Amino acid sequence: MKSFHFALERVLEWRRSELDLAEARFREQMAVLAGIEREQAEMEAAGIRAEIQVRQWRPVSGSDLAALAGFRLQTKAHEKTLSARRTECARELAGRQTTMLEARRRLRLLERLKERRLAEWRAVCDRDLEEQAAELYLARFGAAKAAEQARGGLS
Repeated sequence: MKSFHFALERVLEWRRSELDLAEARFREQMAVLAGIEREQAEMEAAGIRAEIQVRQWRPVSGSDLAALAGFRLQTKAHEKTLSARRTECARELAGRQTTMLEARRRLRLLERLKERRLAEWRAVCDRDLEEQAAELYLARFGAAKAAEQARGGLS
């Protein structure tokens, strides 16, 4: 009896590697997004620390306040840039997630097809085995019957 062979095995392997690549790209984009969010949090914390530090100074000069105002403007501009980068990164992440889910769906379709074909192959093998067993039984039964008749005919 020949072994099971799925004709689309190479396509199935290609779909698996396609999914692996899509998942890796998705994780990579998630890391980029996490980095941007971490940078946003650090920028916000730096602004708060600077504010607290300047408020604790005694006396506070006008140049200190001007420097703090400049720092605030720079921080706000950087936060705006980070926010735009985050939005674009989140959009890219959504696209990569869609690609990954589609690759997963295509792989699953082929895996189900392979499972179905394997089940059909097993059913055919089982049927063939049952037919062979039936033929063997009938052959043995016929041989036993012929031997019995031969003995009965000699008596």
